[in-house]
Amino acid sequence: MKLDSKAAAALELPAGKADVIYFDDTLIGFGLRLRAGAGGKVLRSWIVQYRRAGAGRRYLIGSADVLGADKARAAAKEVLAKVALGQDPSADRADRRDADKLTFRKAVEDFLTFKGRHLRPNSFAGTRRYLTGAYFRPLHTMPLDAITRQDVALRLRAISNESGSPTAGQARGQLSSFFTWCMQEGLADANPVIGTRAPAKGKSRERVLDDQELAAIWRASGDDDYGRIVKLLILTGARREEVGGMSWPEFKADGTWTLPAARSKNDRPHSLPMLPMMREIIDTVPKLAGRSRLFGVHSASGFQSWDINKSKLDARLGGAVEPWVLHDVRRTVATGLANLGVLPHTIEAVLGHVGHRAGVAGVYNKSPYANEVRSALVLWHDHLRTLIAGGERKVLAYPQAAS
Repeated sequence: MKLDSKAAAALELPAGKADVIYFDDTLIGFGLRLRAGAGGKVLRSWIVQYRRAGAGRRYLIGSADVLGADKARAAAKEVLAKVALGQDPSADRADRRDADKLTFRKAVEDFLTFKGRHLRPNSFAGTRRYLTGAYFRPLHTMPLDAITRQDVALRLRAISNESGSPTAGQARGQLSSFFTWCMQEGLADANPVIGTRAPAKGKSRERVLDDQELAAIWRASGDDDYGRIVKLLILTGARREEVGGMSWPEFKADGTWTLPAARSKNDRPHSLPMLPMMREIIDTVPKLAGRSRLFGVHSASGFQSWDINKSKLDARLGGAVEPWVLHDVRRTVATGLANLGVLPHTIEAVLGHVGHRAGVAGVYNKSPYANEVRSALVLWHDHLRTLIAGGERKVLAYPQAAS
């Protein structure tokens, strides 16, 4: 019997049997399987049987309700041709199923578990944001080994168009590190990032907000978490992750906020005095039971909703401030301190750059310049009060911390 469309349609499940295979006489191994299904329905599927290493194999081609006899026969010939060449289609299909289970997102979860033991919290948060966020979302459900260089290139181009070249460059670096780890763990045979175009590196920003812009940003910042963070950045010159990740134990009895080494970019603790303007803001933050972070109620690592809140702040500013980013505030604080006559080494101490001193000073001078830092921030806060109030500058007497 040749299993053509007419012959296949005439075949029935014999009485008393729940499963039977009718084989083709002209193509050895090609057959039509009939099985009893629910409700008396007969399930009909095309199969190929062959032997591999002395053992029988059965390969499912597809449902006879969907696939005609001619196409099923052609598919069977392809399977048998692979067998003749020494391949094992059934094993290959099983391997493919296993590979399909290892998606990009699943491998990323394993990667983050590994990285969580080696990265500082801020670095880990950045890695997680790039790999699990919207940047590579189209890749999340793809099998890891199915991701091609073209897939990566298309995403990098989209990121560059939507968020700029510097962000695309960071995303590319994170993705390449991930695939390198996958290769080392035997999860991938190649790194599809290699060979993609590296996004153009952006020029170092030089944006410094003028006094009017700084005052406008302060006034437009609300009393929510993001507004408090922006004001604290203006007061301290700290990085956004440093303020966004503040925790209550970092506020010491000696009247300082001490950034621990684990959260510091240079792996050194960094202390700043809690002057009145800063304390006024901190005192408005509610303390939540069982939560040590000041900001970002739903994140264990602190505040995360940067982009959407920045957009809302820009909307409230209504064009009063030329395009700016939060990190411009840090540069503005440093420049403002210099304009007030604060010496460079003190400005570096305010910014927490003690670990970056060069030469002999870097080896032997470990002073945090606590008194100088306090005096510098007194000047700066006095200057800010005047800007915000819109009046003339007055020097205010701040109580000195007990030594």
